[in-house]
Amino acid sequence: MLKIAIDAMGGDLGFAPIIEGTIKALAERDDFEAILVGKIDAIKPLISPSMQNRVQFIEAEDVFDMHESATDVLKRKESTIYKAVDLVREGKADAIVSAGHSGATMSLATLRVGRLKGVLRPAIATLMPTVHNNISTLVLDVGANVDCKAEHLFQFAIMGECYAKNVMGIKKPKIGLLSNGEESSKGNDVTKETYEMMAKLNSFVGNIEGNNIFDASVNVVICDGFVGNIVLKTSEGVAESITNIIKMNVRKSPLAIAGAALMRKVFKILKKQVDYAEYGGAPLMGVKKCVIISHGKSNAKAIKNAIFQALKFADSHVTQAIEEEIAEFE
Repeated sequence: MLKIAIDAMGGDLGFAPIIEGTIKALAERDDFEAILVGKIDAIKPLISPSMQNRVQFIEAEDVFDMHESATDVLKRKESTIYKAVDLVREGKADAIVSAGHSGATMSLATLRVGRLKGVLRPAIATLMPTVHNNISTLVLDVGANVDCKAEHLFQFAIMGECYAKNVMGIKKPKIGLLSNGEESSKGNDVTKETYEMMAKLNSFVGNIEGNNIFDASVNVVICDGFVGNIVLKTSEGVAESITNIIKMNVRKSPLAIAGAALMRKVFKILKKQVDYAEYGGAPLMGVKKCVIISHGKSNAKAIKNAIFQALKFADSHVTQAIEEEIAEFE
């Protein structure tokens, strides 16, 4: 049975939604155990006695704050995130889920768990909604690496392809390189060099533009962490703005209110597609074990889905596939 270590105290909203999400995950699936790392006196009473046989509690009172420098976490061995990562490092857990400081989680995972053989830099991947129901686009990197060389982006492509095959279940994924135009001549020096390297991959379809992230024309999009994080935050902002604009205008007109009632199902589908909680979290690709980095403001649904994502990742052969694919191009 898989064991998932969970940083119970790291999120912006405190431990309540993290515990609630864990409980919901345990209720829906009986194939894993949760290891909650945090203040036991605070979190244990929230778990019903009937579920506590599937939950381990690890005491940790120190919580690494979102505003602290990521590098400082290496000195905080009693913090929740440090102890949770070390459970994975020591083989006591198969994966970790954290809604805490993403930089601290990434630093600890890279240094304590370690990179896969041949991987130059780990990358954070995230799933983005598309115009087609139940089809998402994997985008990486979305924040782990601000400055990248072509060889880093090339490895991101390999990692993304392996994830698409082994976790998303796409037999022949299509990979695109995010640029300012589809022509191979477009882009900066790094993307042009990356284009030439990625041409070695049968799955590479060429440069793509920002709109292609959402039209399902490709399965994996490659970019550096600077661009990827802007894409991610912009997309979240646009989705929230559209929702608020619709609500604001619907309230102004009785006719619009009637129309909204008829379109309720459509709005429900739209909300589900753009809600980050549906995706749970972002896997850190390129480290030896499964690490899921969740949004700091994750609610219970997001934590539940992050745990499900961790289970799917940990139960796959994606890490082995990444090592084998990277070795082929060394």
